[in-house]
Amino acid sequence: MSLVCYIAGAVDHAIASQQLGGLTPREFLRRYWQKRPLFVRAAVPALDRLVALEKIRALAARDDVESRIVQRDAARWRTAHGPFPRLNVRKRDWTVLVSGLNLHHAPAERVLRRFDFVPLARLDDVMVSYATPGGGVGPHTDSYDVFLLQGAGRRLWRVWFRGKMLRHVAQPGDLLYLPPGLQHDGVALEPCFTYSVGFRAPRDAELGAAFLDFLHERGLPDGRYRDPDLAPARRAAEVPPRMVRHAEKALRRIRWSRTDVARFLGEYLTAPKPHVVFRRKGRRRPLRGAVVRLDPATQLLYSGGRFFVNGETVMFAGRAARALRELAERRRLEGSRLAAAGLGELAAGWRDAGWAHFERT
Repeated sequence: MSLVCYIAGAVDHAIASQQLGGLTPREFLRRYWQKRPLFVRAAVPALDRLVALEKIRALAARDDVESRIVQRDAARWRTAHGPFPRLNVRKRDWTVLVSGLNLHHAPAERVLRRFDFVPLARLDDVMVSYATPGGGVGPHTDSYDVFLLQGAGRRLWRVWFRGKMLRHVAQPGDLLYLPPGLQHDGVALEPCFTYSVGFRAPRDAELGAAFLDFLHERGLPDGRYRDPDLAPARRAAEVPPRMVRHAEKALRRIRWSRTDVARFLGEYLTAPKPHVVFRRKGRRRPLRGAVVRLDPATQLLYSGGRFFVNGETVMFAGRAARALRELAERRRLEGSRLAAAGLGELAAGWRDAGWAHFERT
């Protein structure tokens, strides 16, 4: 290991340890992940300056950004979905939430990457909420893990865990980790920003439906039910047993392999969300002499020699595979490295599609 890599690894370890209250990522995953909540004071510095309200206003007005407003009237909560061309902020009991902040704001993308000790296949996005005093979304549970990071302002969190209610007043830089299924409620004590780092947790039924679509696109066994020797029906409303046997036989012909499952999962996990739009940025710089940076919306994962990018599969081996794996891990790589690995045409195609950007070194 080079001295630069060693120092970078030590810095990453120190950052992870600070944001997890002195725990190493391994200790956190063993003791807290999907087991119990964790509250950490001063976990992530400078969050009080991460984003301005005007940036949130601008994002909430766009139709390619997912946003919503939650207002509390007495004991009732009312929700409206964006876009919001004119965002009128109420003095109390009001919250605006914008999903995918990391796709449009580089500092939020850097916050998201602080949690890459969890596999990127599980990492989702950063949602920002701006709330006026009394604002929140009401008591609720999430089906996924979440890190709640406090920006400017203070928020009172109530968490129900093992029959007890835990209370925390989060100040700028504080972190609250919640495993799935814990009821919680966050209420703004003053105008405040909160950043939610969420994780993907697909339901089995969702995976099953998507996998059948995947198999169908690749050609399921075809055939058609026939009954040339049909006899007159004695009970016209009964489903013919012969038809049931035919359907059973046809469905048993559906086959798949572990390779099919791995390919499906990679494409499924990297498929862009419906509202994501890729745009090419910057000048047409030559690959050599540039740094290739993946667009924040680009998902690049791998399994062996298979690479999954934005719902598509490519296969490489040897030097090319090593370079692509490094790009997937670091999300940026010197263009000369990609060119030397024979990936110049691939990188140019990704640049033209807006999936990657060539920047000055």
